[in-house]
Amino acid sequence: MKENVLDLLMYLFENYIYEEPESTPDRESLSDSLEEAGFSSAEIERAFTWLDGLAEQRKLPELGHHGDNPIRVFSEEECQRLDVDARGFILYLENAGVLDAVRREQVLDRLSALDSEEIDIEDVKWVVLMVLFNQPGQEANYAWMEDLMFDDQGELRH
Repeated sequence: MKENVLDLLMYLFENYIYEEPESTPDRESLSDSLEEAGFSSAEIERAFTWLDGLAEQRKLPELGHHGDNPIRVFSEEECQRLDVDARGFILYLENAGVLDAVRREQVLDRLSALDSEEIDIEDVKWVVLMVLFNQPGQEANYAWMEDLMFDDQGELRH
């Protein structure tokens, strides 16, 4: 049995989106495949809900660039769920120009939608990759993040 929704999302990304983006099966057959892989129907439904939220972000209007990014102060709940390394990595990505303020908030929204009590840097990396993959115009930032996470053979770096 898999651990949580993020594990299922990572499985989907690695096996259906990253490897074969042009041939994604419909939800019903995908759900059947995920159950065969050992995921529960409740986890599958939560993952689909998470992906629906990600898809909704794609429809949001793009905000104009306002020069310097505003300073982000993490809420108490965010500090409890995101460890120090995870918060630092988000700030690093923002300072490196991989995330702008809009994408940062999208990442934080998708992280808060996970069912995990604690979110570490590896969780953040996956969610950032998924958010950037989902956003038009973010191809260069997605490629940068992908290079950070995967080696030349497409294997996940640890």
